[in-house]
Amino acid sequence: MEVTASCIRKSLEALANPEAALFAQRFFKTGAGEYGEGDIFRGIRVPVLRKLSVTLDNTPLPEVILLLSSEYHEDRLLALLLLMRRFCQAHEVDQSRIVDLYLAHTQLINNWDLVDISAPHIVGSFLQYRKRTPLYKLVLSESLWERRIAIIATLHFIRQSDFADALALAEILLQDKEELLHKATGWMLREIGKRNMAALEGFLLKHYQRMPRVMLRYAIERVPEERRQNYLKGRL
Repeated sequence: MEVTASCIRKSLEALANPEAALFAQRFFKTGAGEYGEGDIFRGIRVPVLRKLSVTLDNTPLPEVILLLSSEYHEDRLLALLLLMRRFCQAHEVDQSRIVDLYLAHTQLINNWDLVDISAPHIVGSFLQYRKRTPLYKLVLSESLWERRIAIIATLHFIRQSDFADALALAEILLQDKEELLHKATGWMLREIGKRNMAALEGFLLKHYQRMPRVMLRYAIERVPEERRQNYLKGRL
């Protein structure tokens, strides 16, 4: 039996937790003027959504995109989990189609958790052995979420000890005004440092004096304490 977005929404309605939804709306900054303004939640935890996604592999892609268009945050998260599962199971042509769908609907991937859970596994994975040009278009976007997709997608490369694009994008994002991008970039730099401290320090020594403070703090979390303090105090 074919699964539809409408059927999935009914299952999600049954899992809703109003108390948890109120907490999530505060946590994800959904108030006026905040980054998640207007987003609404059902109050369903990610492990529950992951478990549900395993049962929905036969959902047609058009229905997945309908689910991604939902006003509810968890519906969109589940849709992204389904796209991730479909991508992992697909051949190259279908993977390309999924990436195209993903990039065509970035306006619906509109909170940091939605980006972080999906961008490395879809965009990053697809570009592993391809030109990384799409990331350099995304990083210049007016959309905060597209810029975050660009830098977070590089986590896939970083895990393969491939740092060049993450470092290049991080350099572009030094001038970004959004704290969510400072945090994301610092996180990627920290991940580089976990694998190759020399690569991280090379970037830091060149840029630490003009890095946004939050980005710097995230990047140096695993740097030895004395050297970390020197970075923070500008003594290097």
